Amino acid sequence: MAVQGGLLRMDTPGNGHIVDLTEGVISVVRTSGVQRGLVTVFATGSTVAVTTMEYEPGGVHDLQTLLDRLIPAGAEYEHNRLNHDSNAHAHLRAAVIGPSETIPLVEGRLALGTWQQIVLLDFDDRPRQRTVTVQVLS
Repeated sequence: MAVQGGLLRMDTPGNGHIVDLTEGVISVVRTSGVQRGLVTVFATGSTVAVTTMEYEPGGVHDLQTLLDRLIPAGAEYEHNRLNHDSNAHAHLRAAVIGPSETIPLVEGRLALGTWQQIVLLDFDDRPRQRTVTVQVLS
């Protein structure tokens, strides 16, 4: 098995910001020249996640609203109390969604649906520089 890949780096404002990674991932795949295999997209950090969704304003708003309801930023969390911190909600949201996605690569193309994009969700409560590792396995 051969592994090729690249890094995507970006600055994010945090607070649930969602970034479309799809074009960046496609660029790494193109550069690899691989036609069949798997593509893994992994975000480094415990307050960031990667998933797929229809990346459009309504979908972005709805996902952010859902996460605000399920894991509110203002709730009382043991992590915040013990560590004199304010981002427990970010750690929990990231843990629920997860740091990575794996997408099949068929004939040089990501096997995504028509309205499906790969996105990064930054949940931290402050701006961050994020790194996403893209690996193409053939």
